[in-house]
Amino acid sequence: MRPNPQRPRRVLIIEDEEALGTLLKTNLESEGFNTALEADGEGGLAAHIREAADLIVLDLSLPGMDGFEVLRTLRRRQDKVPVLILTARSGSEDRIQGLSYGADDYLAKPFAMLELTARIRAILRRAAPEDEGRRIARSGPYKIDYLHLCVHRGRTDTLLSLREFRLLEVLLAHPGRVHGRQDLVNLAWEADAHPTLRTVDKHINALRKKLGDSDENPAIQTLEREGYRWTLPVKW
Repeated sequence: MRPNPQRPRRVLIIEDEEALGTLLKTNLESEGFNTALEADGEGGLAAHIREAADLIVLDLSLPGMDGFEVLRTLRRRQDKVPVLILTARSGSEDRIQGLSYGADDYLAKPFAMLELTARIRAILRRAAPEDEGRRIARSGPYKIDYLHLCVHRGRTDTLLSLREFRLLEVLLAHPGRVHGRQDLVNLAWEADAHPTLRTVDKHINALRKKLGDSDENPAIQTLEREGYRWTLPVKW
């Protein structure tokens, strides 16, 4: 869902646990990233050669060539692609080793999906800070600032909570599409969170109040028993 008028950022996931790899791919695609998934180190390196990634999410415990060797191979080739290590190996020795081999960040499992995506965005901002000026969307009377998590309407600037902004991101990504409450839970909450559907309603109501949204001509339309949708066209 990240606005980019040129092309989506490509994230290569190298993860041998099928269920987790699929979950990562699905969630990052919902964020607007172009993703690829490989289950082993050699396949990941080959995929990166075929089409260069903007960032690699790398597991350490891979069959055959492990994550450390993948990282060493990239850096021996003078490849500066950002690498985020995502692994169950949380010991300080592994963390130090990964960073010393050239990883840009290290996140231990289990993890929160929101934290992972936040770290990915932070790494990409450091890699290409000039893109920050593009992180603005316009929809109806609203100007949405993805960098500062706020919405401008006329002369009013409204700061949203991370959860409110995450819900807004999901709705803006597909204007006109109805998102069921469970769909919003899956996309706007961490994988290990279990909010009730009523919690979704409360956050949507808070978001609508901050937006100054009206029942007569709503930007966020409520469809009884179905969910919510963003009704206005969106331009990046």
